[in-house]
Amino acid sequence: MHSGLAAIIEGLPYILGGIGVTLTVVGGALAMGLAMGLFLAVAQVYGRPWLKRTVGVYVWFFRGIPLLVLLFLIYFGILAVLEIDLSPFTIAIVVLGLISSAYQSQILRGAILSVPEGQMKAARAIGMSDARAIAFIILPQALRLALPGWSNEFTVIMKDSAVTYALGVAELMARTNHTASRTYQHFWLYLMVGFIYMLLTWLGTRALHILEERVAISGYTR
Repeated sequence: MHSGLAAIIEGLPYILGGIGVTLTVVGGALAMGLAMGLFLAVAQVYGRPWLKRTVGVYVWFFRGIPLLVLLFLIYFGILAVLEIDLSPFTIAIVVLGLISSAYQSQILRGAILSVPEGQMKAARAIGMSDARAIAFIILPQALRLALPGWSNEFTVIMKDSAVTYALGVAELMARTNHTASRTYQHFWLYLMVGFIYMLLTWLGTRALHILEERVAISGYTR
């Protein structure tokens, strides 16, 4: 029987090896969510009524189903029926990205709406198309205004990534669970991995806070 300290010392190198997997899952999901979320946000603000309703259904669907249910539904259900072979690692990024895109679209939609409407009118007055005005005037400001909410989305995905161990993704939680099952020191190992998640979350939010201060728009912040 391992003691708590011995289990931590023995299992720590193996557990820390999952940090790279966790960060890759989080980074991939955030990037996918941002790319899709931008399109969804623009569609909700500037799209035609039918497009706005379609995006609304998409957001409602992916915000309404629990992450674990969606992971199992896609991996063991849809992909199995279609006979598509994708790794659990890929599915983890895709599912987290889809859910994140629904939440990020609302963060970005609020940021877009906070940009004064007069800027779009001014862009049209000088002959710019709506697409160019959105791409070069509205979105550069909206992305910076969305950073506080976006940093919160980072913390959510960081914590949700632990659920992907249910598919066998070899991230932090999966490696900790494997070590705990072998050493029977569940309390100390789960306590340790909790602190690791807290540290990763703090480092990420701190970096985003520094970025937020560097790109802050004068007049929008105190």
